[in-house]
Amino acid sequence: MRAAVIQMNSQSDVGANLEAARLLLADAARRGATYALLPENFSFMGSEQEKLSKGKEISQRALDFLRQAAAQHNLTITGGGMPMPSPSGKFYNSALTVTPQGQILHRYDKLHLFDATPGDSVSYQESRSTEPGIPELTLFHHNGFSIGMSICYDLRFPALYRAYARMGAHALCVPAAFTRLTGAAHWHVLLRSRAIENTCYVLAAAQCGEHPGNRQTYGHSMIIDPWGEIIAELDERAGVAIADLAIARLDEVRRRLPSLAHEKIV
Repeated sequence: MRAAVIQMNSQSDVGANLEAARLLLADAARRGATYALLPENFSFMGSEQEKLSKGKEISQRALDFLRQAAAQHNLTITGGGMPMPSPSGKFYNSALTVTPQGQILHRYDKLHLFDATPGDSVSYQESRSTEPGIPELTLFHHNGFSIGMSICYDLRFPALYRAYARMGAHALCVPAAFTRLTGAAHWHVLLRSRAIENTCYVLAAAQCGEHPGNRQTYGHSMIIDPWGEIIAELDERAGVAIADLAIARLDEVRRRLPSLAHEKIV
């Protein structure tokens, strides 16, 4: 499976964000990708209040875009985090995976909301606009791979990824908008850890650069193999990273280190 992770510098202008995503997805398709992962907040990265007031419009425009882009480029695409209405009047932060036929193959609603003050002069309160998802985990399947989805702050909760590994996941996806401060300290370590401890590929698509509200994100989208080796990585600019994923490589690593088979559940 040839997979692409898309790195963006999304702003509060939905139209401009979707046009940027369109160009990056076209590049991924030209380079032979069959699956592309867009970052969290790919369609909109503004204030929580603006998300509350415009969420339904953003949701519809983003979903229409995913369907059109998937069909145009013959790609299976995950929109790595977009607002979807919840019964409470808030929104879920949802990763929707769409096939070239326009079907929603999979949906994951972010479980862990980023309510934190990490020290970069910005206080993050995702729960102001967002409802946490219900932990009913499922995998989706593409080109012989079973894939588990997460979003950004979920990365700090390893039990989620272990649950996917126990379900038979071959790859773990982490669309994100990691802050520059926390990314520099933790991004590589956490992603490589999730790959190594679960002997899975990890696909991480990130936001980068400056955003409204003094937000700064780290970038460094990457693809990691089951041995923990980074096989594709971007810097802090928008772009596309591509790598070929192979079940044979995953089987080789799991033969060499069968830690999943040796696990004692306590």
